[in-house]
Amino acid sequence: AEKAIYDSHENNSDDIGYRKFLSKLSIPLVDKLSDGMKGLDFGCGPGPTLSVMLEEQGFTVEDYDIFYANKVKLLKREYDFITCTEVVEHLHHPHKELTLLSKLLKPKGFFGIMTKRVINKERFKTWHYKNDPTHVCFYSDQTFEYIADYWNYELEFIQSDVVILTKQKAKKRVN
Repeated sequence: AEKAIYDSHENNSDDIGYRKFLSKLSIPLVDKLSDGMKGLDFGCGPGPTLSVMLEEQGFTVEDYDIFYANKVKLLKREYDFITCTEVVEHLHHPHKELTLLSKLLKPKGFFGIMTKRVINKERFKTWHYKNDPTHVCFYSDQTFEYIADYWNYELEFIQSDVVILTKQKAKKRVN
C-alpha cells in the first residue's frame, strides 16, 4: 500500500520544477563539498534526480531506496555526504535509520535533509503535511537540535525545510 502511493508520484530528472525544488538542498550542499567526494542519496525514489544533479556537478552519488533501489551493499560503505530529500518523515524506525546513516557518514561528512518542519502544536492541527498517510514521523527545530546533539553533528538550518548536519568527531557516551 505504501509503495503504491509512491508509485503515483511523478518525480523525474527531466522535470525542471522538481529540480528547482531539490536545488534548495543541492545548492547549499555543493557549496560545502570538495572535489572527489562521494555520496549516498538515501530514499532516492523511483526516478533518482538529486543524484543526477550532484553528478552533473562532478560528484559520485549512489542511489538507495528500500522500494526502488534496495542495494543493501551500499549500506555497508562510508560516504562523504548523505542526502535525504522528503524521506525522514517516512521513517517508521527513525532512531534505527538515523543511527545507520550516522555510521555510514565519515567524520566531517555532511548529512543534508529536506522535510517540512512542525512549527507548533496549534499549526500542526491544520497542517496539510500530516495528512499524507505515508508521513509517520515529524520534525521540529528542537528535534533537529536533539538529533545533532545525540549523534554529534553541527546543525545548520538552511531554509524552512532544509537542514545540513556536519558530523563531528565521535564523543564518548556515558551510559
